[in-house]
Amino acid sequence: MPRPRIAVVSPFIDKRHGTERRVAECVQRLAGEYEIHVYSNRVEDVDLDKITWHRIPALPGPHLFGYLWWFLANHLWRWRDSRFRGLAPEVVYSPGINCLDADAISVHVVFARLRESVREQVQLSRNPMKTWPQLIHRRIYYRLIQFLEGRVYPRPDRPLAAVSQKVAGDLNHYYGRTDQVRVVYGGLDLSRFNPERRVSLRPAARARFGLAENNFVLLLIGNGWKNKGLPSLLESAGLLRDSRLMVLVAGRDNPAPYKVLIEQHHLAGRVQFLPPRPDVEFFYAAADAYVGPSLEDAFAQPPAEAMACGLPVITSRNNGGAEMISHNSDGLILEDPEDVRTLAEWICRLLNDSDFRRGLAVNAARTARKFTWENNAAEMKAVFEQARLSRGEQRVRRRGGSGGKK
Repeated sequence: MPRPRIAVVSPFIDKRHGTERRVAECVQRLAGEYEIHVYSNRVEDVDLDKITWHRIPALPGPHLFGYLWWFLANHLWRWRDSRFRGLAPEVVYSPGINCLDADAISVHVVFARLRESVREQVQLSRNPMKTWPQLIHRRIYYRLIQFLEGRVYPRPDRPLAAVSQKVAGDLNHYYGRTDQVRVVYGGLDLSRFNPERRVSLRPAARARFGLAENNFVLLLIGNGWKNKGLPSLLESAGLLRDSRLMVLVAGRDNPAPYKVLIEQHHLAGRVQFLPPRPDVEFFYAAADAYVGPSLEDAFAQPPAEAMACGLPVITSRNNGGAEMISHNSDGLILEDPEDVRTLAEWICRLLNDSDFRRGLAVNAARTARKFTWENNAAEMKAVFEQARLSRGEQRVRRRGGSGGKK
């Protein structure tokens, strides 16, 4: 019996980015059960012997124009394959808004919420004139995606897989979707992220970053450091005035705006900005605690990875990943990401109370072991099967409607 055919529509797939990692882990685990055809500009970190990649050339230039080309091109490529090559899929799956005809969609961020949360950040009057072209481009792109969300997400016949309860709530708030919305949490590679590996890497990681044995290292990983809560982290560390505290910040962003904060909070020489590296577990090995008081995050992966590594974690309620944490048991959840005094108190307790710190870390690693890519793939399979059922019901209704009355 032939396997059901699924078309996966994603601009690129690899294991170095959050959304794309979820797609990569899912398709490689379900390739034995489905005939998977990936329509993408670029595919990496996936065994191409098990899937069929239909390469769609990328268009150079601004992101907005690249996205518009991608949106049009993937429809054309799939129409051609369906019409002339007999490759009509039973299910079209899209992570996010990549097409209008997706039968199943995983929702990693609701742009209506994102646009609202960054409204002040993209106001021209609040930013230097030299950044205006970039801000205008960003505003147009967000408006476009929000418009497309309004065309796609409200349809009740399309199963949606939200990455967190937070995202599911946003889908309900902005688009009135409650039916066929399933929360599917991401997984963790527990062979990389575990306490034993962190301990084994610790001496080399501490030496690499020039950290003394008595330093207490706070780690933050991600892009868009303001949104990840870096200003709150720096201010909280500054309030403590403890020379043992060090801060490592890893990711792609411009450190220049934070140099003033570092001087202002007397942290000169105690903050390192680091470029990303593929073995991200090296950062966790160097740290003593992970602190990510996000202003807005659908589901931040680094806090979950830090938990799996056996690090105590502080995050905010605004991070959908906080849903996997029981406050004061396997992590700490800040209700207000800008409550720097509470954050400083918690950092101080982690620094000085080794029993409390150790208890959080042990429980964090135990909790993280529940979140596997195998569980994620099983949940996504259920979404695909629901999409197949919905599509079958639509075909039956169409046949019934086309018969007319005698």
